[in-house]
Amino acid sequence: MAFQTSPAITKILVIFIAILSNVIIFKKLHTPNTHQWRIWMFDSKKLDEIKTNKNKWEETTLKENLSRFPERKEKFITTSSEEINRLYTPADIPNLDYTQDLGLPGEYPYTRGVHPTLHRGKLWTMRMFAGFGMAEETNQRFKYLLEQGQTGLSIAFDLPTLMGYDSDAPEALGEFGKCGVAISSLKDMEVLLSDIPLDKVSTSMTINSPASIIWAMYIVAAEKQGIRPDQLRGTTQNDILKEFIAQKEYIFPPEPSMRLVTDTIEFGTHNLPQWNTISISGYHIREAGSTAAQELAFTLIDGLEYVRWAVDRGLDIDDFAPRLSFFFNAHNDFFEEIAKYRAARRIWAREMKETFGAKNPRSWLMRTHSQTAGASLTAQQPENNVVRVAIQALAAVLGGTQSLHTNSLDEALALPSEDAVTIALRTQQIIAEESGVTNTIDPLGGSYFIESLTNQIEEQALAYFRRIEEIGGVLPAIEKGFFQGEIADAAYRYQIEIDKEDRYIVGLNKYVHADEKIKIPILKMDPEGFKKQVERLEKVRSERDNAAVGQKLDQLRIACQGTENTMPYIMDAVRAYATLGEITDIMREVFSTYEERTII
Repeated sequence: MAFQTSPAITKILVIFIAILSNVIIFKKLHTPNTHQWRIWMFDSKKLDEIKTNKNKWEETTLKENLSRFPERKEKFITTSSEEINRLYTPADIPNLDYTQDLGLPGEYPYTRGVHPTLHRGKLWTMRMFAGFGMAEETNQRFKYLLEQGQTGLSIAFDLPTLMGYDSDAPEALGEFGKCGVAISSLKDMEVLLSDIPLDKVSTSMTINSPASIIWAMYIVAAEKQGIRPDQLRGTTQNDILKEFIAQKEYIFPPEPSMRLVTDTIEFGTHNLPQWNTISISGYHIREAGSTAAQELAFTLIDGLEYVRWAVDRGLDIDDFAPRLSFFFNAHNDFFEEIAKYRAARRIWAREMKETFGAKNPRSWLMRTHSQTAGASLTAQQPENNVVRVAIQALAAVLGGTQSLHTNSLDEALALPSEDAVTIALRTQQIIAEESGVTNTIDPLGGSYFIESLTNQIEEQALAYFRRIEEIGGVLPAIEKGFFQGEIADAAYRYQIEIDKEDRYIVGLNKYVHADEKIKIPILKMDPEGFKKQVERLEKVRSERDNAAVGQKLDQLRIACQGTENTMPYIMDAVRAYATLGEITDIMREVFSTYEERTII
């Protein structure tokens, strides 16, 4: 017998279905790995009504106001030169799905943060970047910062160390201690970390080409303090791809460089469970002049390349992915930066889950350190940099960072003085303790402007993914100069905007003091530092067992020529007090050095 309903019930059902179809709009989403139904947040009829009302507003209220009070510019743009609309409404995010695109804090896709309570539960790590001159000088700065409330160390190394040279090498002449601390041997590392509780303090090290060697020195120095590798917490930057793309502090060609990075990921996965073996860095990409979208896209695709190499090595993604970390720039454009962080978490979560099939939710998390934009600081009116840094730091916090470094007001002139670095640290502490922004999670989530920007940056990043894949992947794109060209074009456009005064920099091309005199104190290092460093290095070479050093270096050479993980052999050479330059020279001999092809 057929099922029948009364006319009244039928009418009610029809009305109910009609209402439901207008309130919840379904659309099928196709991604490379999944088919799923999405539930939009907004009613299509309401969106049409909003568009109509906005058009009416533009023709009446707005038009009348503009006739009397014109806007300051014809076009408003972000730091990345993206045009900003006058007004944002739900019509700018018509397809936003709360569950799929935003979710809840601590849950996939992590747009709203990687922790359920974010900064209500635990403040970000306040990790001031420090390093200059001799190890003794930087050790004293570390202790001072810890006394002032810093909660993590961040080591800056000088240029010879970054390039794998000992302090007394001819190539290092004139560069000792100028952009960071000089570390030429295990003895320097022991002095640098003297009386610092390495089992209680996490340490970040900004080192890339010789990262495995410097990391080995850190691990061995900790062993000499009686601290096991599995007790150590911290991060090695170790991001060689962004060196080829932006910073240019590479030594070896891309293939052996990637092998060394993969060696550290494998070694750390098995031996240092609390250590982030790589900090995939967009910071230097942005400092080179990229846009926010380029910073995001190039950083994430570099991260995906490291994941591929580790998986190809035979590592299970859920064993190593939870220890990957990221490092982003916090630039001037407040809302663009917040949107960038939110888009980054969403893209990474989806790639880890859908592309690589990671099962552990911790593998989906993007944990990030942030640093305020050094390139935004001015030597003119340097006190203004305090304000810039505060705005940038606030954007990083509202963007959901887990760790933060604030630049000092004097960094366009020199390495930070003690007074300047204290102000930079206090900036973070005031944001944490006085501003109220840590009281709720993702307070700008749901803003039509923020969500629209987040979507826009995500779309731009994914478009870059497709272009890089068409070239053949990250390494071919580096060889062909794709990344370098995109960044150069963005940097050139930005500078032209400043030169034409389409963009203002306070104190530089607007509100300028013609007779300005800089009166801030500048850091002074020990004038005898280089001499003392060379004397210590000579003493290390004379007192060690040089036969043992030669043996360990020979064993490292054989390992580099083969396919074994190089980390155990580097550790043995470090324990024998082989110097940074000696170990790096073995790798130069086996791997050769890299020269970038000129791109015209």
